[in-house]
Amino acid sequence: MIRWPGTGALKPFARPQRWLGAWWVMITAVIVGSLLPALLLPDLPPGSDKLEHLLGYATLAATAVQLFATRVSILRAGLFLVALGVAIEIAQGTLTTTRSMDVHDAIANTLGVCLGLSTLLTPMRDWLLGVDRRA
Repeated sequence: MIRWPGTGALKPFARPQRWLGAWWVMITAVIVGSLLPALLLPDLPPGSDKLEHLLGYATLAATAVQLFATRVSILRAGLFLVALGVAIEIAQGTLTTTRSMDVHDAIANTLGVCLGLSTLLTPMRDWLLGVDRRA
């Protein structure tokens, strides 16, 4: 296992920087997309944004399961993602004029993290490691 400062133990990837960097790019995209002015976003049917929140955070958490080797590291990543979802909602309410804080979005984010972390219990938990080895 390779240990990266502040990230915990990564699975034994041939190119761990690539995969960890991709995860951080995904997180950055969520942050930027969450703070963009509402005028720049597509119109969605009412309530469908909750599904978007759920799936987005499920993807981030499932990716953490793919990256990190220890349950402690995976749990830390999950807690980070929950905190990120809450912080983004607070930022939307305090730092933007076209977005609003919504507790239901934070709940959808948290449920998404739980859903993504549940992939730890499936055979798919090492899928990315297999892709990395074949590449």
